[in-house]
Amino acid sequence: MWAYAYEIVPPQDKDRLHVIHTILDQECVESRRRTRTWTGRLVVEELVTHILVVSDRPDQTEEINRRIEAALRALQAGFSVTAPMTVAGDDATEPPGEA
Repeated sequence: MWAYAYEIVPPQDKDRLHVIHTILDQECVESRRRTRTWTGRLVVEELVTHILVVSDRPDQTEEINRRIEAALRALQAGFSVTAPMTVAGDDATEPPGEA
């Protein structure tokens, strides 16, 4: 499993991000249909808004990423994307003999 985040600065009002929320919900449903793991959540904080993503792939060039980024550009929201990191406890990240 892999995790990465979009960081949106300045923070955005949750109502303004309705389109992003809809895109995330649609992709969650679609990934279940394809028997994949992909989930995204909006986290609205005082200093920054995050879109947290957990996926079964580290690839950030998938269509869902292009859709999220296009919607953020349409909102004229400044954003950056963190590098994907393995999720703690994933078999691929545990040293041999500790699984």
